[in-house]
Amino acid sequence: MHVENQKLEEAVSAPNPRSQPYVQQRRSQRILLSIPIVVSGRQANGSAFSERTKTQVVNAHGAAIQLRIPVLSGQELRIKNVATNEEITCTVADINPGSTDVPEVGIAFAKACPSFWRVAFPPEDWSPHSPEAKRVSCVTMAGKPLLVRK
Repeated sequence: MHVENQKLEEAVSAPNPRSQPYVQQRRSQRILLSIPIVVSGRQANGSAFSERTKTQVVNAHGAAIQLRIPVLSGQELRIKNVATNEEITCTVADINPGSTDVPEVGIAFAKACPSFWRVAFPPEDWSPHSPEAKRVSCVTMAGKPLLVRK
């Protein structure tokens, strides 16, 4: 019993790779953004697959997506941005069971490509507490939200 309790304590106190100190080591800022994409590649048996899904989180180096087709860590995939018809090759970097029956898959581009998602990423040293963040406010004009720099 003592050995089981000790193992449980060690597991609970083990560092979580997704905890705050590790998050700050990311190569680029993450943005919660749902972008329709088509993921294609080859299954383990060699047959081609294509699945329509959407991003959950994007950054300049890849994205987090949900994917029903089983993939392997290190597997090469093609991602097509449905809005722009642009395609890019990526690698499966991470696979997690997720909170639903559909696994969450982290994909990584071979090199940073922030323009693929068509969003402007904040600089690496940006935080909500930065002076720049306090100079932007939301106002309404003709019933539509509009960001204005102060």
